[in-house]
Amino acid sequence: MGKLKYYSLPIVLLLQLWSVAHGAAAFKTSTVPFSKGFSPLFGETNIIPSKDDQSVQLHLNQYTGSGFQSSDLYNHGFFSAKIKLPSDYTAGIVVAFYTTNGDIFRKTHDELDFEFLGNIKGKAWRFQTNMYGNGSTSRGREERYYLWFDPSKEFHSYSILWTTKNIIFYIDDVPIREIVRNDAMGADFPSKPMRLYATIWDASDWATSGGKYRANYQYAPFVAEFTDLVLHGCATDTLEEVVATGCAQRDDQLASADFATITPKQKLAMKKFRSKYMYYSYCYDTLRYPVPPPECVIDPVVRGRFKDTGRQKFDEKHHHRRFKKRGHVMGAKKYGNQEDV
Repeated sequence: MGKLKYYSLPIVLLLQLWSVAHGAAAFKTSTVPFSKGFSPLFGETNIIPSKDDQSVQLHLNQYTGSGFQSSDLYNHGFFSAKIKLPSDYTAGIVVAFYTTNGDIFRKTHDELDFEFLGNIKGKAWRFQTNMYGNGSTSRGREERYYLWFDPSKEFHSYSILWTTKNIIFYIDDVPIREIVRNDAMGADFPSKPMRLYATIWDASDWATSGGKYRANYQYAPFVAEFTDLVLHGCATDTLEEVVATGCAQRDDQLASADFATITPKQKLAMKKFRSKYMYYSYCYDTLRYPVPPPECVIDPVVRGRFKDTGRQKFDEKHHHRRFKKRGHVMGAKKYGNQEDV
């Protein structure tokens, strides 16, 4: 079972069965050949497209990482890829899949992130999602989680939906996070055209247990693979004073697509995921935000699971006994100790 030993078996099966029965193929989107929709960002010699132009590998070695970007900026959209992360010892290595416009709006940029935070073989993978709006880097909206599968064994879909009304992060067909726009958010809700990016790089100083475990280049090259790339949105030019009129129609189509609405079954899967695998939430970090940001919906029951640092409360000994009875062995680190924040 690999890393699944860390978690409650019924919840794992629920999410696995949901992903199989309602996989990424359920979303009605078309993929884009790499050379048609993307261009190198950095480390061009470490970017290896497949012969059929449908997939690409990003390599990291002791000399450089690598990354690519979409050729166009998009005024809202659905962005997706099937990704397989590096295997074995990947501490200190970050693989990111995200949208941003930081190259154009340096002080007022928007951003939506998936960031995978490296891994020590045999331990659970950690990752985070984040949102920045209008350069609000002091108001990051991080959530951190464990994965219920080993992302280095096979491809899984990771998707970001961004509309005028909401943002949804998906893994396969499971929505793991939704941010609903409200007036109080103001410019903190991303509103300017963004590109899609994918990168692999050395973040030894912070990524894995706060820098305790660093990149080991004896395991290089570290390889992240991307396939089934989706750019579903209205391509636009930031130099235009008025967004193309066609984008309004595309926004309406986007908001009515199957991936823009979370079904009751998906809401249940999202609730299960968040209750079991989310170990940090900015909404419950009262030291950082004495007044929760306006999009946060504070559930008193959920609040009881988190410390005032936003980290999940956890009784390590109790958890150890609980899972040892199932024949599993827990990792040495406390589940709720967010060393890598």
